[in-house]
Amino acid sequence: MLTNWSKPEKPEPEEIDLRYKEAVAKLEKQQIAIKEKKLPVLVLFEGFDAAGKGSVLGRLIRNIDPRFFKVFTTTAPTEEEKRKPFLYRHFVKIPQAGKFTFLDGGWMDEITKDYLFENIDEDMYKNRIDSVKRFERQLTDNGYLVMKFFFHIKEKEQKKRLDGLLEDKNASWRVTESDLWQNKHYEKCTKIFERYLYDTNQSSAPWYLIDAENKKWAELQVIEYLVQGIDTALKNSSLSVPLLQNVFPMKKMPKLKDVSLDKSLTDKEYKEQLKKYQSRLRELHNELYLKKVPVIIAYEGWDAAGKGGNIKRITEALDPRGYEVHPIASPEPHEKARHYLWRFWSRLPKTGHIAIFDRTWYGRVMVERLEGFCSENDWQRAYNEINEFEKELVDWNAVIIKFWVQIDKDTQLERFTDRQNTPEKQWKITDEDWRNREKWDLYETAVNEMLKKTSTAFAPWHILESNDKKYARIKALKIVTSEIEKKLKEI
Repeated sequence: MLTNWSKPEKPEPEEIDLRYKEAVAKLEKQQIAIKEKKLPVLVLFEGFDAAGKGSVLGRLIRNIDPRFFKVFTTTAPTEEEKRKPFLYRHFVKIPQAGKFTFLDGGWMDEITKDYLFENIDEDMYKNRIDSVKRFERQLTDNGYLVMKFFFHIKEKEQKKRLDGLLEDKNASWRVTESDLWQNKHYEKCTKIFERYLYDTNQSSAPWYLIDAENKKWAELQVIEYLVQGIDTALKNSSLSVPLLQNVFPMKKMPKLKDVSLDKSLTDKEYKEQLKKYQSRLRELHNELYLKKVPVIIAYEGWDAAGKGGNIKRITEALDPRGYEVHPIASPEPHEKARHYLWRFWSRLPKTGHIAIFDRTWYGRVMVERLEGFCSENDWQRAYNEINEFEKELVDWNAVIIKFWVQIDKDTQLERFTDRQNTPEKQWKITDEDWRNREKWDLYETAVNEMLKKTSTAFAPWHILESNDKKYARIKALKIVTSEIEKKLKEI
């Protein structure tokens, strides 16, 4: 894209000024529409060092209401960020609906530097490219406008600018060893930049190459492309997104009606096995920490199925400094204003730690589907998006364990009635629980489809038969210890 790029013809200064005023006036009007239509806009500035990204960004945001944008400068990942998935620190910065986020450097800068300095090999490069393409596509599929700008300058111009900064005692600090290395290896960097741009140029999130030899001209190009992108996104905001075919290997799951719920344990069997598996899990937690393996345990199931008691028997065996339980309720306003997976990305554990989710991202294809909190296109699309999300976690080397806690309708009624009639348990039962019970058949249909479409070979579902809570608790402990042992043997 860089070597064969036909640069746009630079207008005369008078035309640049006129077009700039027109573009700024349009951007000011668009801000109102962005807020009303709740369009989130993510703007990524990448390019050669000293190409003027920062100065263009600084002038651009003067034309935007400061209440409706955030600016982030992406630096090398911190030690804390290195213990999270590659995309974590980028995903958590996505804007809220109706607002802008501007990134001065992002995932391109991180990937290309790692590749140039041989911190990642060819396979890892390709893996990250796939991650980026899924990430950007998921954003645009969920209504985001993603604008990606690459600032291009020639080798001699870059050197001239770097030398000028070095000669200025008040600006020399801005020139880093990395900047000088890039200019010295300009051709090598150009090749990897060109490859990256080609690999990640998608119709839904294309690259815009900016001729950055002249700063005023560069700024005009950016703002004209930006208003054009916003205009298109506003017109397309009501269109449905095509559904993608599943590309992941699946594990066959039974329908809920075919799951036998007559399994049980005696009190003696329960106590013996509880002690055995909790003891083993305690040992494994120490090894997880030493080998820096993250674990994510996800619980879904019927109301009153016993998720809380099940989780408690797992956490009793863990070091409290190394795990966190996330009870997931309805999203808060700031969460609802972002991609639905954002609140789960932001709760991922760091390496060596365990995150337990009491309710999960699967709410998208259950409660949000049935209660009309998202469109049919949204929840139909979510099966693939969730599989992609979990694939990211597996590629990060995480252990993912997903439980569906199953009971029959009569058992649920007994437990609801018990809660209703026991003062110390009444807080556990709500009017919403009773309303959801009336939709049992609809939920069962949704759950069956969820199990069928998201039980991948790398993150399969496990059904816990929980008419007998003791049996379900031991089965969960067995599966958790087994999956962790399997992962640790691979390392």
